[in-house]
Amino acid sequence: MLETLIARDRLVVAAAISIVVAATWLYILLGAGMGMSAFEMSAAPWSAEALRMSAGGTEMGPAVWSLGYGLLMFFMWWIMMIAMMLPSAAPMILLYARIDRQQAPERKALTATGVFAGGYLLAWAIFSLLAATAQWGLQASGLLSGMLASTSAVLGGGLLVAAGLWQLTPFKQACLRHCRSPVQFLSRHWRGGRTGALWMGAVHGAFCLGCCWFLMALLFYGGVMNLYWIVGLALFVLIEKLLPAGNRYGSIAGVLLIAWGGALLIQAV
Repeated sequence: MLETLIARDRLVVAAAISIVVAATWLYILLGAGMGMSAFEMSAAPWSAEALRMSAGGTEMGPAVWSLGYGLLMFFMWWIMMIAMMLPSAAPMILLYARIDRQQAPERKALTATGVFAGGYLLAWAIFSLLAATAQWGLQASGLLSGMLASTSAVLGGGLLVAAGLWQLTPFKQACLRHCRSPVQFLSRHWRGGRTGALWMGAVHGAFCLGCCWFLMALLFYGGVMNLYWIVGLALFVLIEKLLPAGNRYGSIAGVLLIAWGGALLIQAV
């Protein structure tokens, strides 16, 4: 009976994750409220030179920030983070659902699993708030274009070098180990009940944030709504977290990012 419940829970959780991920990716593809689809925004050049709208041929000017626009940008970032990060968190969420059902068969395990996932996404909501604030500052200073890509080779090169260096730091590696080891994480941090589920989800989200936040910041270089960068970074996160040699690939990527950013900075001098 217990194995039947576990199998059912696993199927329901997997289906719920799939639906959420599909819905968030659809929102991104439709343009996340930006007035242009992600395909249209990705087709525009993202170099430091003029960034122009493909339809009208005129440069897309800076947005006028208001409370409503700020909320739109926050949710754009948060939904984007859910689309990019939730697939790599799926093994942890599924394992949590299994263990919680085994420990308390009489409890509504699916509710606790939802709370756990909510705690994870809460960490990325905090990042999204900071990212939207950074976007506002960069646009106000002219370092980010109306198409949400860097207009400064120095900024772009600096982001690439900083992200590459972060990939090689011990803190990044420690966070990555937690993300790559769901069994070890849950055994060390387990707390019962819904409050415990929320706490564990938030802690896992914090480790995931420490692992990937600088990679997400690279969207300011490639283009916040550039579909190629969004998909590429999401795939890299999956590789880094789920493949056996993912940590090695992450270190190699760090070296390449440093070289790429260094080349941009040299050209900018």
